[in-house]
Amino acid sequence: MDLKEYLESTALQVDRLLNRYFGQAAGELGKASAHLLMAGGKRLRPALLLLSADSVRKGSSIDVMPAALALELTHSFTLIHDDIMDADAVRRGVPTVHTRWDEPTAILAGDVLFASAFEFIALADAPDNAKVRAVSMLARTCVEICEGQHMDISFETRDDVLEGEYLTMVEKKTGVLYAAAAGIGAILAGGNPAHADALYNYGRGIGMAFQIQDDIIDLMASAKVSGKDRASDLREGKKTLISIKAREKGFDLSEYQRE
Repeated sequence: MDLKEYLESTALQVDRLLNRYFGQAAGELGKASAHLLMAGGKRLRPALLLLSADSVRKGSSIDVMPAALALELTHSFTLIHDDIMDADAVRRGVPTVHTRWDEPTAILAGDVLFASAFEFIALADAPDNAKVRAVSMLARTCVEICEGQHMDISFETRDDVLEGEYLTMVEKKTGVLYAAAAGIGAILAGGNPAHADALYNYGRGIGMAFQIQDDIIDLMASAKVSGKDRASDLREGKKTLISIKAREKGFDLSEYQRE
């Protein structure tokens, strides 16, 4: 099985479990919480966690599947809150949660997923001390994601953002969740600190590369392909590697931004 086949197979497994837990969500808050989860997705973070676990102890991915769901819940909670802050109307080809419901409901839906992620970590078939380490890593990761999002927002009012600042923001906003996926997989599978650290750093690099690619897709791909509003980053004044390099070359992007 090559990587593409593995990712497709893993996505199907994750989708089945998400449907089991969230497919029949009751009440408006439950439905809002499940909205983006049920809209599909590549499920890359769960796949990275499972790959990491199997690299430490072959076959352990079965034991840590609940933790893989935890990473997808965490990712979904950040998307719900990001869409509110960015005023985006479409995500994964469906209306964003705050558009389909309202902002207070969307905030609470994200909070539900955030809290539920830690519950799913606890459901993994792993020693308690490993689950404590995994919970600690995920908690620290969520703080860093918030720091990265705050940097991203603060950059919108600046015209002097440097490439190094952008990379720090991307590391926090996106890189650390991929890092946590790989690190938590190693921890729950029984890996030693050296294993966990190596896989954590590997995941961080993947996450940063993914975000840079996502910035390109946001600008170049149609809404049908990307599943979200085209060039939303540009309209919101987001500082991406694209806009930073454009500024360095003397391009004025202000005419493309929302008033």
